[in-house]
Amino acid sequence: MIRTALAALALSCSLAAVAAAQEAEPAPPKAVAPEPADPYLWLEDIEGPKALDWVKAENAAADQLILSRPGFEADRQRARSILDDDRQIAMPGEVMGDVMTGFWRDAANPRGIWRQSPLDAWLAGKPVWTTLIDVDALGKAEKQSWVWHGADCLAPDYKRCLVALSPGGTDADIVREWDRTTGAFVEGGFALPLAKSSVTWEDADHLLVATDYGEGSMTTSGYPRIVKRWARGTKLADAKTLVEGETGDVGMAVGAEMDGDTRWPVISRNKSFYTTDVYIPNGDRSAYTRTIIPETAELRGVIDGQAIIFLNDPFADFTAGSLLALPLDLMARGDQVPFVPVMAPTASQAIENVAAGDDVLWVKALDDVEGKLFALRRDQPYGRWSQKEVPLAANATVQIAGMVGKRDLLLATAETMLQPPTLYAVPETGAPQTIQSLPAQFDARDMSVEKRFATSKDGTKIPYFLVRKKGAKAATPALIHAYGGFKAAQTPGYLTGQPYRAGPLGLFWVEDGNAYVLANIRGGGEYGPAWHQAALYEKRQNSFDDLHAVAEDLVATGVSKKGKIAISGRSNGGVLVGAAMEQRPDLYGAVISGSPLKDMRRFNKLLAGASWMDEYGNPDDPADWAYISKYSPYQNIKKGVKYPPIFLYLSTKDDRVHPGHARKFAARLKELGNRVYYHEYLEGGHSVGADHAEDAIRAAMLHAFLLRELVEKK
Repeated sequence: MIRTALAALALSCSLAAVAAAQEAEPAPPKAVAPEPADPYLWLEDIEGPKALDWVKAENAAADQLILSRPGFEADRQRARSILDDDRQIAMPGEVMGDVMTGFWRDAANPRGIWRQSPLDAWLAGKPVWTTLIDVDALGKAEKQSWVWHGADCLAPDYKRCLVALSPGGTDADIVREWDRTTGAFVEGGFALPLAKSSVTWEDADHLLVATDYGEGSMTTSGYPRIVKRWARGTKLADAKTLVEGETGDVGMAVGAEMDGDTRWPVISRNKSFYTTDVYIPNGDRSAYTRTIIPETAELRGVIDGQAIIFLNDPFADFTAGSLLALPLDLMARGDQVPFVPVMAPTASQAIENVAAGDDVLWVKALDDVEGKLFALRRDQPYGRWSQKEVPLAANATVQIAGMVGKRDLLLATAETMLQPPTLYAVPETGAPQTIQSLPAQFDARDMSVEKRFATSKDGTKIPYFLVRKKGAKAATPALIHAYGGFKAAQTPGYLTGQPYRAGPLGLFWVEDGNAYVLANIRGGGEYGPAWHQAALYEKRQNSFDDLHAVAEDLVATGVSKKGKIAISGRSNGGVLVGAAMEQRPDLYGAVISGSPLKDMRRFNKLLAGASWMDEYGNPDDPADWAYISKYSPYQNIKKGVKYPPIFLYLSTKDDRVHPGHARKFAARLKELGNRVYYHEYLEGGHSVGADHAEDAIRAAMLHAFLLRELVEKK
């Protein structure tokens, strides 16, 4: 509910007041008693010869079981055709003046091309493309396996760009200055070596850079802890320090928000995964000042001189999940700052994304996991915000795809599991304009999708989406995909992309006559911050119970049977499906686990793992390990228990979730006589897929795995 301007203006706070309200740092935890020696610790040696020999043997064993199966090659070819379809939507990148940029991959360009088209031609659905950078050609010329990580071009002329390229798909990348007018890298221009860097333009001759500056410059999570200003023509070693974090932080990040033609560089000190200090330039832009933005809030955009923030926790009398506006000029000067309400969600809603035009603030919200769009304006002279819903598509997943700021024109997609996505240009008033629609990739006339609710152990209603053949009466094998963590909502998309990073597996599965389910369990952001917080720390079991509840509901309603239900989860979802298969081996018949976390005793010591202690807790703290130890998948494998067969897929180049998690889990399961399918790609990073060729093989392998374990085995 939007309050009056006078009431909002009365709520002013100083930085000192916010700081004083924050809790003192807790005392260091007592040490956890040492665990028994880990016999598979050697598998954490990512590129070690012994570990890689083990990987090659496991890959070969999975290949022998799967690649020669009837139907595998047809599945692979069809998946590749769907992924490389040149009719796919040319998704927007960034509007740069009167052109639209975008990144495109297809069969001819497996690593992709960065390209541009006149904006009006693109909006009319008739783009005229000019290639800017051909990643395949660049990689061939430089003898590197480059994967595109994006380009940051300096407004308003967008002439100079910072291009990021990753070798093989790692999170770490190189950054090089590139000239959009000459189409070439700038000789003697800005260039950063391989590192997990964060970099943005401050102006044409200065960068904000957070990178690996040498010993002591990185956090325990493996990210930069120092931000410096780097002047053109000088050495990086001579850059001036602006903001410095602590070794125990997650890391520093930099970026910039555009308010019309005004650029606001931003420095974020991420003290933990969910607490951040935000810095903006002071009045004369000579230094950066810490803002009044609460540490658990998120800066979502800038419009009309206002910073738009999202509250993850209640603040004063504002509810969690709300949007507030704070004047940038007052924050830059360190003056008293009014917190003005912008939008508060209803009980069934969650504000998910924000996009700022010159005059209109667009908000995408979930309402019982279905997308809605709202257009908001800041009414003068009192700064109150008005809002109206802008209809796009009923009962659909809606995603913000971009913004044409000068025209206040939102770019958004709408899709369902059975209806392919359409890209729209959405004005504040008037009908949305279709830019492009993906043609149907399959015949959905004999399929149905429905939203259902299961009841979890504590009585919470858990939504899930079910796709199967129309009129299905008999119980069939089912595949449930879920995530349940880090505020990431799982919204139902077109079946060719389901499950995430394994599509079109979901399509193949339903066409076989089986059931596919997307579960919206707690830990995600489907109903705002409270939905996420309900699975944090000692409440993690709630997400496992939610998954069990969805599976039990499929059994109770006759959709499937115990032992015929497969579960799928990636990354954090690896903890989920690992714990679930161990807690209910009777319920599940197969498991798919991608780029997974498994060893929760050591996760904080492996690659970026230390940054996730705000989600799970600290396993080195006895109080936290007391509850983590109850579900940690690696530690809870029991001798004498028959677990459902599992397919583990990952990448050697994953520098976010350590490959050792999956390797050790597989080795321990096999030691105790369980069936394990294992496939570790050498490239692809955390997403496990440097190009569509790898993605197509994975979809076909997973389909063969499910058929072998759930359909063919009686």
